[in-house]
Amino acid sequence: MNLSGPFIRRPVATMLLSLAIMLLGGVSFGLLPVAPLPQMDFPVIVVQANLSGASPEVMASTVATPLERKLGSIAGVTTLTSSSNQGSTRVVIGFEQGRDIDGAAREVQAAINATRNLLPSGMRSMPTYKKINPAQAPIMVLSLTSDVLQKGQLYDLADTILSQSLAQVSGVG
Repeated sequence: MNLSGPFIRRPVATMLLSLAIMLLGGVSFGLLPVAPLPQMDFPVIVVQANLSGASPEVMASTVATPLERKLGSIAGVTTLTSSSNQGSTRVVIGFEQGRDIDGAAREVQAAINATRNLLPSGMRSMPTYKKINPAQAPIMVLSLTSDVLQKGQLYDLADTILSQSLAQVSGVG
């Protein structure tokens, strides 16, 4: 028996069946629950190190390189980027999705402690780390300027009127 035989013999029924399936699919698609912004946690840790007076080249070679070597050996690291400026180095470590950020922070602290002997002796403090979640970054930042009002008056205006008005908008945190 040919599977397509009944559909060829009855073209009107085939067309109605096709339309019914497309209509059911369209209605079902509209009923699918979809979150506008899915809740995703990106485990990211930023390590900051300071050495006053050091050039970016010195920061990159004496501070960033030893940190990158130790931090790169942590299990589950997906991205490791660093930037060095005058007197400071910043290393951003991205971990696998679903990685426990607290466990990763303990391993980062252990890696920082392990680089203690490799870092310059002139550093006043050990590098620090901070857990961040890029998904929680603000989507809009507002600033106010005025040629008429003083900074204090502008702050009071923003705090009492503008922030209260924005807080009343649905979906604004």
